[in-house]
Amino acid sequence: MSDNHYRDLVIRYYNACNAADIDALVAVFDPAITHYFLAPNPGSAARYGARAVAEAFCDMQMSYSGRWVVDHYLGSGDEAVIEWTLYWTSKKTGARVATRGAELYRFRDGRIAEVRAYYRQRHEPSELDGFDYAARGYSLPETESSAIHPAAGIQ
Repeated sequence: MSDNHYRDLVIRYYNACNAADIDALVAVFDPAITHYFLAPNPGSAARYGARAVAEAFCDMQMSYSGRWVVDHYLGSGDEAVIEWTLYWTSKKTGARVATRGAELYRFRDGRIAEVRAYYRQRHEPSELDGFDYAARGYSLPETESSAIHPAAGIQ
């Protein structure tokens, strides 16, 4: 598989998360996917199996009105690393929050087989201090889209 195939697969994954579409999520996952989350975030227990991971993301979407945006993709062979932003509504403050994170992906048979998510979910925005997100084509709160994941691709 090409790096472009896997990049597009990851974007399809996040579009399905944004739409809370269980069937579209299951379609991009290897049946035996494992998704690891950084503790002590809420719901940080690892999820196993395509349906369980899909249901967890749909539940999260319903709770937080999230919009995931892929900001950067770097792939080689059957692995990739991405940077993303999750725009979500804090139940605590009612404000829209931008949480930035990174994930490592492993692919098998053209599908996502493993995800390791690295981020801290807090009720205030998180980002790299001094990093020029706009100049690098990353998403911004006013657009919730990036150079590689345009708003038209977000459902």
